[in-house]
Amino acid sequence: MIKSLVASALFAGFAAGLFSAALQFVFVETTLLEAEQYESGAKVHFAAPPEAGHDHDSPAPAETAASADAVAEPFDLRRHALTVLSMVLRDVGYAMILLAGFALAEMQGVRVSARAGMIWGLAGFIAIQFAPAFGLAPELPGMAAADLAGRQFWWAGTAVCTAGALWMIAFGKTWVPWAAAVALLFLPHLIGAPQVVEMNGAVPPELAAEFVGRVLGVGLAGWVLLGTVGAAIWDRSRA
Repeated sequence: MIKSLVASALFAGFAAGLFSAALQFVFVETTLLEAEQYESGAKVHFAAPPEAGHDHDSPAPAETAASADAVAEPFDLRRHALTVLSMVLRDVGYAMILLAGFALAEMQGVRVSARAGMIWGLAGFIAIQFAPAFGLAPELPGMAAADLAGRQFWWAGTAVCTAGALWMIAFGKTWVPWAAAVALLFLPHLIGAPQVVEMNGAVPPELAAEFVGRVLGVGLAGWVLLGTVGAAIWDRSRA
């Protein structure tokens, strides 16, 4: 079983990681690059344009456009390669956890099919990304943020509580585990995530909102693929 779990996790994680990286480059990377320009000061949010006729040294429109183009980031092969590698390694790790869940479910007499794997992937997305984002939204470079250690602790606690709650909802037989699941779902949010003391980030809120939506959308697609591929391989290996 361990050999099947590891092989299935490696293949599913590799496929989901490449898929997520492709979506990252298409939908998320542009917002990251733009946020880095605000973080570095190359762009300034709410910068007032110079008044006409009062700034003789201000560049002409064509020069301004050229300056803006000069700020654009060149293609960085090392950065993109590290992005792909990190996402593949991340998804392999998630696949290990997901397939361990398949094995536990099998011990309880539940066979995980490819169709059921989509639901498992959705549950993984809810536990790892959606529920924590309710208190700690994905952050762009240049955004104000609370203490890192506090955020990491709250994120981990929220992910564990949510995953445990979803497990009890799926496999509980009476109202007792279901009631406990509801309590676990609400507990981290009743405690509350660490909050920013001062809202002094350099990134425009419109860009931050776009980033959050795209990160969650890419995450949902990646998790569904991870669950589907992982379950299909697992089911075939156990047949």
